[in-house]
Amino acid sequence: MSVALTSSAVPTSTRSDKVRVMVVDDSVVIRGMISRWIGAEPDMEVVASLRTGLDAVNQLERINPDVAVLDIEMPDLDGISALPQLLAKKRDLVIIMASTLTRRNAEISLKALSLGAADYIPKPESTREATAAETFRHDLIQKIRHLGAKARRSTVHTTASPPLAPRTGLAPVAAPAAPAQIARRSFGLLQPKVLLIGSSTGGPQALMSLVAEIGSVIDRVPVLVTQHMPPTFTTILAEHLARASKRPAHEGIDGETIRPGQIYLAPGGRHMRIARHGIDATIALDDGPPVNFCKPAVDPMFTSAIDVWAGSIMSVILTGMGSDGMRGGKDIVAAGGSVIAQDEATSVVWGMPGAAVNAGICAAVLPLNQIGSKLVRVFAGDRS
Repeated sequence: MSVALTSSAVPTSTRSDKVRVMVVDDSVVIRGMISRWIGAEPDMEVVASLRTGLDAVNQLERINPDVAVLDIEMPDLDGISALPQLLAKKRDLVIIMASTLTRRNAEISLKALSLGAADYIPKPESTREATAAETFRHDLIQKIRHLGAKARRSTVHTTASPPLAPRTGLAPVAAPAAPAQIARRSFGLLQPKVLLIGSSTGGPQALMSLVAEIGSVIDRVPVLVTQHMPPTFTTILAEHLARASKRPAHEGIDGETIRPGQIYLAPGGRHMRIARHGIDATIALDDGPPVNFCKPAVDPMFTSAIDVWAGSIMSVILTGMGSDGMRGGKDIVAAGGSVIAQDEATSVVWGMPGAAVNAGICAAVLPLNQIGSKLVRVFAGDRS
């Protein structure tokens, strides 16, 4: 898949405005490849290319990067060990963990998010495979661009401010001001029969926080989740969601019946749609092309649910880059359902929820820690 990385939407920058990136990987091939990609972008620059986590920790203050692309498996000091040391020295450093698609690395990547990493990215098994390398390039550049630019804005806004609390991985360093006016719709009149959730960057931690608060909702209706995530990672995330919610959670299986009391997660690399089979709603996995550059994508799940539940749908759009979920959310609202979006202050990236808010389709725009209680009230009959 060929993806254009620069366009009129990509900002042009002076040298002082560029996002400063430190690449840390023990592979000289990977370091060189990532450095070339970053060097070709007008709004970012590589300020260091290092072989080990120990080099990164020792040289961090001198280099002063905005973003670190940090490999997990390295000699001397691996990525997960270097992570807390880097954040201790520079608490607003954006760290993107990079790893190959193994179960162990997926576990480590999710642990890294809980320790303060901003995001993760899977490295292709072979950089010679054109499609995998191009997808990796597109995703990496977009993550650096959005997370790095936000970090630079936060640094400017907080230069003269008192120290903030340590990062948790759930939210950006500084909370931007919310829009002065946000148009909100009324909640749908019908009792929701399903909860649909879409998320991307920052989503794993947000999801684990949310499902821990909505046990009564899960017991009442099925919960279907699409998180932008590759294979293996979704397997691990489903296990984490089961532990956090104390309810069954697993990757959706093609053809399985959807039942209340369960959390169904779209498996990495496949879209999860909903279909009707007789009187039952079932999972329909789709191996079609990416939607909104994503696979799985939120829009196919949202839109397909309308054919099954019509206006009895409650949907939530959590933190994430891009606008995935907005078009499907419009369809849900047009059918009589409702959309809740995470607010800007608690989103790691206010792309997906921001797109929904700006489209005027949301019945509520809430901080992450208020979404769960709102859902409990809505599913108990409160439409206010």
